[in-house]
Amino acid sequence: MEADRPSRSSTSQRSWQRGSCRGRRRKRRRKPWGERVIDWTRALIAFLFSNVGIVCLVVGYTIAGAFLFTHIEGKISSDVAGDVIALRNLTAATLWELTSKENVFSEKLWKAKVRDILEIYQKRVVLAIKNGYDGVEENKWTFAGAFLYSLTVITTIGYGNICPRTKWGKVATIVYAIIGMPLFLLYLSNIGDILARSFKWTYARCCLCKCRRKPHSSPTEEASEMPNDLDAKKDRWQTVNTYGGEVDTTSLDEEETSPRDDDDGDGVDEGDGNDEDDDESGSYDPQHVTVPLTLCLAIMVGYIWGGAILFSKWEDWNMLDGSYFCFVSLSTIGFGDIVPGDKIYSGQGLDLSFIFCSMYLMLGMALIAMCFNLMQEEVIAKIRSLMRVIKYIFRCER
Repeated sequence: MEADRPSRSSTSQRSWQRGSCRGRRRKRRRKPWGERVIDWTRALIAFLFSNVGIVCLVVGYTIAGAFLFTHIEGKISSDVAGDVIALRNLTAATLWELTSKENVFSEKLWKAKVRDILEIYQKRVVLAIKNGYDGVEENKWTFAGAFLYSLTVITTIGYGNICPRTKWGKVATIVYAIIGMPLFLLYLSNIGDILARSFKWTYARCCLCKCRRKPHSSPTEEASEMPNDLDAKKDRWQTVNTYGGEVDTTSLDEEETSPRDDDDGDGVDEGDGNDEDDDESGSYDPQHVTVPLTLCLAIMVGYIWGGAILFSKWEDWNMLDGSYFCFVSLSTIGFGDIVPGDKIYSGQGLDLSFIFCSMYLMLGMALIAMCFNLMQEEVIAKIRSLMRVIKYIFRCER
C-alpha cells in the first residue's frame, strides 16, 4: 500500500499538469475582441449574401425604405395638406364675412377686397404645391404605399402615381435606388438560378425519366439479339462522334458506346436501358437537361393569367386590365395608368391586397428571370446541335 502511494501522487500530479497545460492552451487560443468582431462580420456578410440571406436583405431593405419615406414624405405631405385645407376654410369664411358686412351697393370696393384675398390664397397654394402638395387631401404615404413605392424603385418599375415632392425625398430616392437596384439584381440572379435548377431537376425526374422509361431486357435476350458476324457487329455499332464530327467504329468487345444524337429535341440523349440504370444510380445529372421553350412560355402566361384573376377580384378590374397590369409590372415597363391604389393607398394599413401585390412582384420577377435563363439554355443547345449537323454535312460532302 505504501508503495502505491507515490505512484498515485505522481499520476495525480501529472494529470494536474496536463489540465493546467490544456487550460493555458485554451487561454492562448482565445482570440482578441477585434478578431472576433471581424470573424462575426465575415459570417454575417456571408449569410446576408447567401440564398436565404439575400431574400431577407431585400425585404428588410424595402421595409427600411418604407419607414424612411413615410417619415420624410408622409409627415410633410400631411402637414402641407392640412395647411392647405385650413387656408381654404379660412378664405371661404373671410369671403363670406366680407360679403355679409360690406355694402353691397359698392361693387367696385367689394371686388377689390375679394381680389386681394384671392391673391393671398393663390400665392399660398402655389407655395404649398412647391413644398409637395399635389391636390389630394388623403395621405398616400402610408406604410403600405411607401413599401410599394420602395419596391417599385429598386425593381425599376416606377409607376409614377406616387413620387417624392420634397427635396430630401428626392435625394433619399436617388441614394436608395443606387444601393437597392444592384441588391435586387443580385436577388434575381440567385433566386432565378435556384428556381431554374429546381425546375430542371423536377422536369428531368418527372417528365423525362418516369414518363419515358424504357423496359429493361434480360441479358439472354440481349445476347440473342446480337449478330454473330464481326462485320455485322461493326456495322451496327458504327456511329457518328458528335463532339469531333468523325466516324468512330467500335466493336462489342469494348465497354464504351458512342453518344447518339438527340432526335426528339428534349435535351436528353436517349440510349438503351443502361442509361436508365445510370440515372437511378445517381450518375445522371439533371442539370444537363434543357427545358422546351413552349413550357417556359406556358409558365409565364399561366403566372400572368393567375395574377390577373386575383387582381380582377380585389381591384374590380376586368381580365384584360388585370393581365395588362401584370404584364406591364413584371416586364418592368410600369406605365402607371393602372395601379393597385384603391386599397393600398387608402390608409388601411397591412391588408391582404398589399401583401399579395408585393409578393407577386418579387416572386414573379424571379420566375421571369428563371424562364429567360431556361430559354437561353434551350436556344444555345439548339444552335449547337444545328452547327454540328451543318459541320457534319460539310465533311460528308468533302
